[in-house]
Amino acid sequence: MEDNKYYYIQKNIYDTITDEDRQAMNRYCKGYMEFLTLAKTERIAVSYAAKLAEASGFVPYEPDMELKSGMRIYLNNRGKSMMFAVIGKRKLSEGVNIAAAHVDSPRLDLKPLPLYEEDGVAFLKTHYYGGIRKHQWVAIPLALYGVAVLGNGEKVEVAIGDSVDDPQFTITDLLPHLSAQQNKKVLSEAYTGESLNILFGSEPIGGEEKDRVKLHVLKILGRKYGITEEDFVSAEFEAVPAYKATELGLDRSLIGGYGQDDRVCVYACLQAIIEQGIPEKTAVCILADKEEIGSEGVTGMKSAAFERFMLDLCDSQDVKITHCYAKSFCLSADVCNGHDPNYPEVTEKRNAAHMNFGIGVMKYTGSKGKSGANDASAEVVGKLRQIYKKCAVSWQMAELGKVDQGGGGTVAMFMAERNIDTIDAGVPVLAMHAPFEVTSKADCYMAYKGIKAVFDNYL
Repeated sequence: MEDNKYYYIQKNIYDTITDEDRQAMNRYCKGYMEFLTLAKTERIAVSYAAKLAEASGFVPYEPDMELKSGMRIYLNNRGKSMMFAVIGKRKLSEGVNIAAAHVDSPRLDLKPLPLYEEDGVAFLKTHYYGGIRKHQWVAIPLALYGVAVLGNGEKVEVAIGDSVDDPQFTITDLLPHLSAQQNKKVLSEAYTGESLNILFGSEPIGGEEKDRVKLHVLKILGRKYGITEEDFVSAEFEAVPAYKATELGLDRSLIGGYGQDDRVCVYACLQAIIEQGIPEKTAVCILADKEEIGSEGVTGMKSAAFERFMLDLCDSQDVKITHCYAKSFCLSADVCNGHDPNYPEVTEKRNAAHMNFGIGVMKYTGSKGKSGANDASAEVVGKLRQIYKKCAVSWQMAELGKVDQGGGGTVAMFMAERNIDTIDAGVPVLAMHAPFEVTSKADCYMAYKGIKAVFDNYL
């Protein structure tokens, strides 16, 4: 009908997807699930990205490197964040197109002195990282990853729990028969941060020594990795769920796994940048660390590492970085919450992202009165609409829950502070920040298409 042109009608991806795109989606999601299963920490994700980049013609960036159109470079920042660039045809004074995602996810970090024995059982003390619901991390299988710098300066890598013959770990929960008092408490009090202690061993060795179970596990660590108790103080160990990414639903239309916030966007950015030809504007991708705790530190988005990288690029063309930033665009590729019919009371469904309706574009994030939000302009949203229409990218507008219900943040505000036009866009997620998150294959694929479209078209 003629009047239909006045309505905004959103369509389920499966009502419009071509056979060619469906096949491409399934190939893409197979690769994504392999990445999700493997890259359970920021270090592993960056290592994976470096190998993928080098296999695709990227070379490590060196200061004073002569940069020509079509060159593919990357900078590995301390093994925990990474930047890529494909040098474009146009001068950097005309700006760059940026996709920014974060490689870290909520988890349990070990404390500097984590190991202790209590009543014949060895435990590891943890300090949770990022926003978690503590009760979700008990009574599930856990794996342990990380690095330790030994007293002699040697760095050793640890990975226990995901290989076929590995032991796994867990945090015990109360049995329902004895949980009457716990059941009366609110969740924030029933499960505390200090109670998230990982079960690490129970077999004693020796004779009259103190803490014989603790001694046993220390000897195992010493034999396999050369680690002593003191080496924990110069180590980074992360406890993460010990299960693989999997297809969900009888129709296999969904993906379940740990760390999809924000590695679903990391993988989309990676695929988009490595497939990039010679763009008009230089394409830049950043995989940042520490977003879940405010983007702090030398590997977070607040770090000057990004400035250093961009300044070097600009200096190579005698361009002022401030002029480059002013004409640049950044897609802050981070997930949004998907509308969950099991919990409809927390979302305003007219403005919430729904599964299978495409990449979720968030004009603003923040909380309450848009506090801490980037709040993209109408011009930026309008330009993105045009690009997505041109490139047949399924997309939808999204908010992080009802007004005053809660909220959240991304790296968008830190890119905007650099005078870069920025907008958030990412994959809708169910059970976000849980040890097992859920996404739609169709939305995952559209996130990749959406990022690639920006590299190819934002002028």
